[in-house]
Amino acid sequence: MNFNTGISWTEKTWNPTIGCTKVSQGCKHCYAERMAYDLKAKGIKIYADGFKLKLIPSRLNEPKAISTPSLIFVNSMSDLFHDDVPDDYIQKVFTVMNECPQHTFQVLTKRPERLVALSHELLFTGNIWVGVSVENDTVLERMDLLKQVPAKVKWLSLEPLLGPLPNLDLDGIDWVVVGGESGEKFRTMEVDWARELRDQCVGKNVPFFFKQYSGKYPKALGDKLDGRQWHEYPKAAA
Repeated sequence: MNFNTGISWTEKTWNPTIGCTKVSQGCKHCYAERMAYDLKAKGIKIYADGFKLKLIPSRLNEPKAISTPSLIFVNSMSDLFHDDVPDDYIQKVFTVMNECPQHTFQVLTKRPERLVALSHELLFTGNIWVGVSVENDTVLERMDLLKQVPAKVKWLSLEPLLGPLPNLDLDGIDWVVVGGESGEKFRTMEVDWARELRDQCVGKNVPFFFKQYSGKYPKALGDKLDGRQWHEYPKAAA
């Protein structure tokens, strides 16, 4: 199993579930959905059903096979808090993270309502960073819900950034990642939106990570914002 990834703010990915369903505008051109159907076309059996949500219990213990302490993005091809993922399966994923303190796990969801509902049943050890995706101001309540979760590191993925977010309440937020949309049908991210978010983070002393501009092939544009690469990370939680 190859855990490595091209996602610049992490080092490895771990997918104990695959597949998802759309919940907001940020999902419209989902990269994971495109990838799932590409893998289906290539005959990869695990993706025989395309992007239909599927549990992969055989992958649960994969982090234990990674010898080097790593940043691991949990479910790059799914959402752990999807309604169709059973409560006990989510608990199993958390147990593996609890048992692997050498790694840092980056959990990201667009379903913070379920995250909050289950949070009292989960153990948020310091190596588990919990974040929500916020693509524009219509889903800002996700950030408010995140703040109710007892994770020691809480973060925001503002990607794909589809509109300005001029007045974020960053109190209680430990990390912000910003990026534009990629692919054939990308929607444009104005550079000033990213600058404004950077300035808000600097003003609040919140680590800021600028991932990419918007474009069909955003990597070709580089990842510098006003001549500087912003690849800041939160301090590890105790």
